Amino acid sequence: MTNMLRNKNKDLEVRKREKEDIKTEVYALSQSISMSAHKARRVLDQIRGRSYQETLMILELMPYRACYPIFKLIYSAAANAKHNMGLNEEYLVIIKATVNEGTTVKKLKPRARGRSYPIKRPTCHITIVLKDISLYEESVVENFIRLGTTQGHHSLWFAQPKNYSKGLQEDQKIRDCIKNYVQKNMRISSGVEGIARIEIQKRIDLIQIIIHMGFPKLLVEGKPRRIEELQMNVQKELNYVNRKLNIAITRITKPYGHPNILAEFIAGQLRNRVSFRKAIKKAIELTEQADTKGIQVQIAGRIDGKEIARVEWIREGRVPLQTIRAKIDYCSYRVRTIYGVLGIKNLDICRRGIK
Repeated sequence: MTNMLRNKNKDLEVRKREKEDIKTEVYALSQSISMSAHKARRVLDQIRGRSYQETLMILELMPYRACYPIFKLIYSAAANAKHNMGLNEEYLVIIKATVNEGTTVKKLKPRARGRSYPIKRPTCHITIVLKDISLYEESVVENFIRLGTTQGHHSLWFAQPKNYSKGLQEDQKIRDCIKNYVQKNMRISSGVEGIARIEIQKRIDLIQIIIHMGFPKLLVEGKPRRIEELQMNVQKELNYVNRKLNIAITRITKPYGHPNILAEFIAGQLRNRVSFRKAIKKAIELTEQADTKGIQVQIAGRIDGKEIARVEWIREGRVPLQTIRAKIDYCSYRVRTIYGVLGIKNLDICRRGIK
């Protein structure tokens, strides 16, 4: 019995340590704000569940006096997440926003001729929780059920439980650094980066990065040493001293058969104010040329600049999402337009062949 209790206690301690290691939430608390809880709650209901950048934009445009203290609190929480924990502000989402009533302050309102009358000023306590969702994206869950059958892992390495979260954040930094470099140095008018996926293989003294691109000539053309420049930028970003870094680029034969490249094409069309139906029809034509069995596209937001947001989706061909043996690739993409943020939420491409 004593051994069983000891083993249970050890398991509980290990689980607690694993939860403490993966720190992706930031708390911010502001107490005794001179404001009623009802007025603060009216603003918090509008920002709960939204991203950090979208929340700042909403608070700047809302006409309520309660927006300013809430704005300062969220800005302070994001600054702490960036400087203390190394999180990226683009992936921060407000998962919790609560307000509680505080003490009521009794004051005297001065009047003329030395007179005064008592007043009561309510106070409140506001709590904001921000979370980094870069490690919990929907695409990971969508492709997870097909790992081992039609999908493979994009990162291959081993780490202890206490170092696992650091390895995930390191992979995310590597991918962000590569995408930023390609976006700055790519020569293409449509804005398609052409990166299908980035595979990372880590060893004790070597990190192997394989970039699968649809249009590698647009990056290497004119400057054959750009791969070496990219390698130097990644080493400077992550401060690799004792580990070697090797970057290789492989070309995809049918680039528009991959959902990431196709989503970038649709995003470029929407930024240029092309009708979303024309952009999706053109994307369907490109996938048919890539010899695919079917495609499903869903776009949400203020489509074509309409005042009311809506969801539109189109399916062409066969897309069996419940069949695990089907070779289906998935991605989601965010588009920033002059009307606001549009989300290409579901882009599923079914390739030919079933295992």
